[in-house]
Order: sequence, then C-alpha cells, then structure tokens
Amino acid sequence: MQRYFIYLAYDGTAYHGWQIQPNGGSVQECLMKALSTLMRRNVEVVGAGRTDAGVHASLMVAHFDSEKLLDVTFMTDKLNRLLPPDISVYRLQAVKPEAHARFDATARKYEYYVTTAKLPFNRQYRCRLFQTPDFERMNEAAQTLFDYTDFTSFSKLHTDVKTNHCKIMHAAWTQVDEVTWVFTIQADRFLRNMVRAVVGTLLEVGRGKLTVEGFRNIIEQKDRCQAGSSVPGQGLFLVDVTYPEDTFITEQ
Repeated sequence: MQRYFIYLAYDGTAYHGWQIQPNGGSVQECLMKALSTLMRRNVEVVGAGRTDAGVHASLMVAHFDSEKLLDVTFMTDKLNRLLPPDISVYRLQAVKPEAHARFDATARKYEYYVTTAKLPFNRQYRCRLFQTPDFERMNEAAQTLFDYTDFTSFSKLHTDVKTNHCKIMHAAWTQVDEVTWVFTIQADRFLRNMVRAVVGTLLEVGRGKLTVEGFRNIIEQKDRCQAGSSVPGQGLFLVDVTYPEDTFITEQ
C-alpha cells in the first residue's frame, strides 16, 4: 500500500467547508468522488485541517492510499479533468506509509483579507470594512498572541479537541494596496473558528472599542463570550501547510 499527499487549491464559495457533512456539498466529498472514479474503488481522503463554509485554500494538503504505485503526473491531470472548476490539484507526492496529512503537519498558515472599498469582483474574497481601523494598534495587539498558548477565547464552543493550546509563530497585518490589508498568521495548529475570531477581536482594537491590554485580558479569560464576533469566512485563505522533510519519498 502506497500513501500519497495531494496538494490542492479551492474556492470555498460554493461549499459547506472542507469536511463531508449531510447538509451540503464539501471539498472533501468532491475529491473523494473524483479519486474513487479514477481508482474504481472507494477512496478515503484525510485533509490537513477543516476549513469552514465559504473559506478558501490556495494550498490544502490531503492524503489517500493506493494499492499500487501511481503515475503522479497522469493522476494529477485526470483529477483536474474530473474535478469542478473551483477545485484544482497541483500535484501528488508519495509519502511514507505512516505519514498523516493532519497529525504530521508542523505548521499551518492562514491569510485574512479586508478592504475598505466596494469591489464587485473581489466580494467573495475580501471582508468589507466601512471605516479604516488603526492597523498599527491592531499589530500591537497581535504581538501579544506570542505570549500565550491557550486560545480558548478564540475557539468555537463544544468542539471535540483535547487541548486548546497552539504555538503562534507569526501574526501581523500588512498593507496590500491603498484599500486592502491582509492578516497573516502561522501556528503549529489552529482551533475551530480561531483565525476568524482573532481577526474579529483585533478589529475591535482597530476601531477603538478595545485596548491592547483589553485584548490581552480576553486571551487570559479563556472565555469565547468575551472575544469579538467572528469575521465572515470569505476573506480567509489557508495558504500553506508544512511537514518534516522525512515525510516524503523522493524516488518511487
């Protein structure tokens, strides 16, 4: 049995998130159907994480098993022909039998885009702000994230995770153009809804409704009800997933 990682991208607008669920279409379901059609058997696919409804990925990683060695170039091409236009496979890569797309990831990176302009062609990929917040103050607040590992205050309630601890490696706002800013955050793992809750609470700081010290206090209270509202999903992108070098098989 050979295990493969699939590197893919998707526009999450039409989906109820990555994970298969009974109430609507998912990216995982589409990928599993395409693989199962190609391999003529039921194929299980495990993703590096779960993006929520409307959230996008410029780079997601998933794994599946094959009973035989595959021509990865051929499979990539065939998958892209079968998949809908809003899901694209970059490549397949052979990995060690025990490699796991979710549990072996050492870091994940997300980007959240906001804009102060009405942009018809970007409305599915940006969160519209009706006033310009203080991004300098928001960056000051974002730096406090490095002082903590328990982010219960930014986690969706009643999730099935064993711990709410994460190690933040990067967190900063940068300006993209005159009307667009992006918040980039990287950590070893993320809690459900965490990035959107962090961004929503940072925007409270940027609007002057919350001080930097108040942001710190919210983290320390470990209470989701104290943090700001989650921002909409369409501005969020999973942009990178990192693995140890020894995960991959260089030659087949």
